[in-house]
Amino acid sequence: MRKFFLAVALTAVAATAPAVSAAAAEPILFVHGWNSSGTVWNTMIGRFQADGWTPAQTNNWSYNTAQSNVTTAGQLSTKVDQILSATGASKVDIVTHSMGGLSSRYYLKNLGGTAKVDEWVSLGGPNHGTATAYLCFWNTSCFEMQPGSSFLNALNSGDETPGAVNYGTWWSPCDEVINPDSSVPLTGATNTQTACMGHSALYGDLTVYNQVRNFVD
Repeated sequence: MRKFFLAVALTAVAATAPAVSAAAAEPILFVHGWNSSGTVWNTMIGRFQADGWTPAQTNNWSYNTAQSNVTTAGQLSTKVDQILSATGASKVDIVTHSMGGLSSRYYLKNLGGTAKVDEWVSLGGPNHGTATAYLCFWNTSCFEMQPGSSFLNALNSGDETPGAVNYGTWWSPCDEVINPDSSVPLTGATNTQTACMGHSALYGDLTVYNQVRNFVD
């Protein structure tokens, strides 16, 4: 699918869409952020399943958030291959929150992920770093999230949205974790401003869900 070079500021409730056919929907892999787990996606997964996605098409997982995002990217690659094998799909969609956007972007850029991913979503991702990462300096992953880190410099060098993947980011002007807010948008992505909400509200908000569902559908 073509890339969208568009910045969108939306706060109104997105129009609902009809339930999808299970055969037509691509499986989704949900990737959580730092100091979190796959259970944070339960509400969003329930909404996707109510709209037609099957349990086999809605996959959350948990990983060690203290480890390097490079390590997580390798584990994510294995998870994607498992989902494709189990479902028979040719591609997956990836929906991420916070730091989950970084390991998945590394996978896309460096581990061949662009051939296996159709849509990619970042909800409040520290794509250009966040000052709050200085507060968890003892973790490798937090070093990588610090503005100007060698990890982020390499990740953002050249094309920030490589391949034929359809990239979308969502950012809140009231996000207390991602500082500055401008860290989230990526050049070459559809960048959407949400209503004023906290960092963790991004994956539970109904309006954001409707927009994400329409984006990956």
